[in-house]
Amino acid sequence: MPEINTLMPILARQEGVWDGAYRYYDHAGQLIDEHESRLVCRIPKSGPYAYHQTNHYRWADGRTEVRDFPATFRGDRIWFRNELIDGWCAEVPLDAFSRTLMLYWKRVGEPDTYLYEMIQIDDAAKQRSRVWQWITGGRVRMRTLIDEVKVAETTEGF
Repeated sequence: MPEINTLMPILARQEGVWDGAYRYYDHAGQLIDEHESRLVCRIPKSGPYAYHQTNHYRWADGRTEVRDFPATFRGDRIWFRNELIDGWCAEVPLDAFSRTLMLYWKRVGEPDTYLYEMIQIDDAAKQRSRVWQWITGGRVRMRTLIDEVKVAETTEGF
């Protein structure tokens, strides 16, 4: 989908496979969970979705989880709507060297909870950091910090 590559170049730079670590902190800053991750971020050339992300999570105790996030493209954003989340992702175009995506989503089944996420990608598109703010009842409930490195430019075989 060439339109998304042109209208969302920061998102397009994130296509590929990312390995990282998620760390969850409560409102007081205490670590409450952590796990490793592999995210497969795709911009399909055809099909119903303009963007498709699959997250693979691994905890130290052996637990695993896979979550799938297909998204459509409208206007200047991608839009997620599935059994887990309902929200959007947009670029923050400050200048020719913009590096920031902002996301907003509501958790399905948690009507009083919404999240804001900021993604920062480096100029070489090899590293990125992400911060989630979990808001419940108007107050910060938790924060998630994520650090990732790109391990593959292509998603073929993943």
